[in-house]
Amino acid sequence: MAPAVSANRLELLQIADAVAREKSIDREVVLEAMAEAIQKAARSRYGAENEIRARINPQTGDIRLVRLLEVVDNVENDAVQIDMKSAQRRNPAAQAGDLIEDELPPVDFGRIAAQTAKQVIVQKVRDAERERQYDEYKDRIGEIVNGIVKRVEYGNVIVDLGRGEAIVRRDELLPRETFRNGDRVRAYIYDVRREQRGPQIFLSRSHPQFMAKLFAQEVPEIYDGIIEIKAVARDPGSRAKIAVLSNDSSIDPVGACVGMRGSRVQAVVNELQGEKIDIIQWSPDAATFIVNALAPAEVVKVVLDEDAQRIEVVVPDDQLSLAIGRRGQNVRLASQLTGWDIDILTEAEESERRQAEFLSRTTMFAEALDVDEMIAQLLASEGFSSIEEVAYVDLGEIADIEGFDEDTAQEIQSRAVEFIERQNAEYDAKRRELGVADEVGEVEGVTPKMLVAFGENDIKSVEDLAGCATDDLIGWNEMVNGERKHQQGILEDFDVSAEDANALIMQARLKAGWITEADLAQEEESEEEGSEEAGEVGEEA
Repeated sequence: MAPAVSANRLELLQIADAVAREKSIDREVVLEAMAEAIQKAARSRYGAENEIRARINPQTGDIRLVRLLEVVDNVENDAVQIDMKSAQRRNPAAQAGDLIEDELPPVDFGRIAAQTAKQVIVQKVRDAERERQYDEYKDRIGEIVNGIVKRVEYGNVIVDLGRGEAIVRRDELLPRETFRNGDRVRAYIYDVRREQRGPQIFLSRSHPQFMAKLFAQEVPEIYDGIIEIKAVARDPGSRAKIAVLSNDSSIDPVGACVGMRGSRVQAVVNELQGEKIDIIQWSPDAATFIVNALAPAEVVKVVLDEDAQRIEVVVPDDQLSLAIGRRGQNVRLASQLTGWDIDILTEAEESERRQAEFLSRTTMFAEALDVDEMIAQLLASEGFSSIEEVAYVDLGEIADIEGFDEDTAQEIQSRAVEFIERQNAEYDAKRRELGVADEVGEVEGVTPKMLVAFGENDIKSVEDLAGCATDDLIGWNEMVNGERKHQQGILEDFDVSAEDANALIMQARLKAGWITEADLAQEEESEEEGSEEAGEVGEEA
């Protein structure tokens, strides 16, 4: 009988080794699963109320079954408890609360017990395999992997990676792309998640970084870090733009990515089913970068609004359709690539708008200052855009306008000041009506017109203003269904920058007693340091 037992033990260890090798998991995990299966079978043999433990010797394969009994003063359940006297007979050092091991004879597994044990082992090994797969792939997010199509379910492609299984969801494939069982597929790991049915490895062929990684494989200079990919924007399967920068002035980044006779870019295009790729030189100057991004269209002029991250681009009349692209594709990709909202105008439209602005300013000056159209036109053509500018500018600047003398300038400025005072009185009456406290007007930087805007947006006390965020005042952009949408701010129509808005809120917090002068000084100091560092980074770039 003894040789048969030792053969079983040996077989047990051999099975554990074979499973560990096949599933690429630790031998200890397999032995633990076997021990758990044995103790489950033993429990069904000796009774589920017993606390049974199975231990397998990893060297010899010996199986030892024990029942755990807790040492107590008064035994209530003899299946899991033992009285102090009996425990001390076995171990004189036993104390209340200790666990005593009661040796059990080995179990002869019946058919059902063996089946249960098998299920436990299979489940435990599967869990360990999933854990190994998760640990192996969780740090590989951002890599390109090759695999073979295992099956296609409802348009989703299940890929065998050799040491794991991954999924390419239908929306992560290129349009009109089909795979059959056994096809080779190359894709980008964009997420690895633990899910109820085990770890899921998510692959993508439409992700912008898939293209970036393909270029890194084709262009040695990118792999070596000489050329950097700064941004990628894709309309999967149709067109893409990629912005590159060279850290070596002797290497042309665009030329290196295109390759000899387009060989490098063509390799990427072939992998992406013929997706057209525009390779663009990146620039730290936003205007230059945006002009490059709109290629192949030519740009005549740009007007930037840095606070709103918005740019107006003027193109020749015959270049408009090229700049916008089919179904707005060119300008949409340029906007995604640069992170700016891009408005495209033709030269004719821009000229028309300039004339409309000039007319609007002329009318404003004529009505507010009670002057004739000619004087109003002269003020508008000299670049004055508001009554405030006329009221508070140096008198000499108005007197220097051709056809004006000092008396005329004095009269115009006096009328501008009177108009502002009248307007402020109206604003003051309106904000009182809206219930805005006097203290809000005492916050440094707040104007009477702002008080009305605050009242209309339910900001009626210094605390209300102190509780605002910068975005509440100047507005913000957010992505909605893949498109940038602008949300209106309270002071959107006022010429207020992000810094001005932040300063306004900090002054309100100071007045409300939320912060001290020292806190404010510290805040300003850290902002200055931040802007200096940003400047240094910009210079390095």
